[in-house]
Amino acid sequence: MPSQRTTKKNPLSPRETEVLGLVAQGLTSREISDELGIQKCTVDYHLERVFRKLGVRNRVHAVRIALQRGYIPLYTSDAD
Repeated sequence: MPSQRTTKKNPLSPRETEVLGLVAQGLTSREISDELGIQKCTVDYHLERVFRKLGVRNRVHAVRIALQRGYIPLYTSDAD
């Protein structure tokens, strides 16, 4: 039976993929900016480009599409 998760050519830049991966982990734009050492407005710019490239309007949908297409890995919590 084929997997629901398929891998397509990733249209996202490495930085956009990195930012979206941090969103998938639950980080806010401010937390991502602190983590990557960039301005919050730069994080928001990367997210706007992600939304446009994936044809989505919000973070949740972007993460869902990116996971389905194999652009970002599925993160699991280490907390019990």
